[in-house]
Amino acid sequence: MVLVLVIGDLHIPHRVHDLPAKFKKLLVPGKIQQIICTGNICDKETFDYLRTIAGDIIVVKGDFDENPNFPQSKVVAHGNIRVGVLHGHQVIPWGDQESLDIIARQMEVDVLLSGHTHRFDAFENNNKFFINPGSATGAYSSISDTADPIPSFVLMDIQASVVVTYVYKLVEGEVKVEKLEYRKGDSGKVL
Repeated sequence: MVLVLVIGDLHIPHRVHDLPAKFKKLLVPGKIQQIICTGNICDKETFDYLRTIAGDIIVVKGDFDENPNFPQSKVVAHGNIRVGVLHGHQVIPWGDQESLDIIARQMEVDVLLSGHTHRFDAFENNNKFFINPGSATGAYSSISDTADPIPSFVLMDIQASVVVTYVYKLVEGEVKVEKLEYRKGDSGKVL
C-alpha cells in the first residue's frame, strides 16, 4: 500500500496566504508516503512545508511556479500502476476529457493527474483514470466556471491494480470526504 497526496494550484503567496487550517490538521507527517503536486506551488516556502509532510515529493511546473527546474510532466510507477502528472495549462481546451485521454495514451499511463482548472474532477475513460485535485487553497481562478473554487485535494491509496481515491473538499467550513475506486483493466465505471 502506498498513500499518495495529490495536491495542486496552491498559489501561495500570490493569491492566498496559506492552506485552510482544517486541511493542515489532516496533513500530518508520517502517514503519507509520497506527494505528487500538479504545479503552482509558487514559492520555496510552500515546497518546504510539503516536504515536512512527506520527503518523497514530485512536482511538475505550473504556469506560475518560480522554480525553473520542475519538469513539465512526469511518470511515476507504483507496482503495475503508471501515474502521469502534468499541470494542465498545456491541455487545450483546459480540462477537456478527449485532450486528457490523448495525453494519457501518449504518456502510456493508467492514471493521469492534472490541474490548472482549480476544480476537482475525476472520471474514467478508455480504461484509464483521470484526476484533477482542484485547488487545495481554493485560490481564485480566471476560468469562468471556476471563479469561486471549492478548496480540495486527493489522497490515493494504491494497492496492486487498485487505486482507492479519497477526495477532500472544504464545503461551508466543513471537510467533506468522498471515496472513488479505479481498478486497472476494469472496463467498469468509477465507483
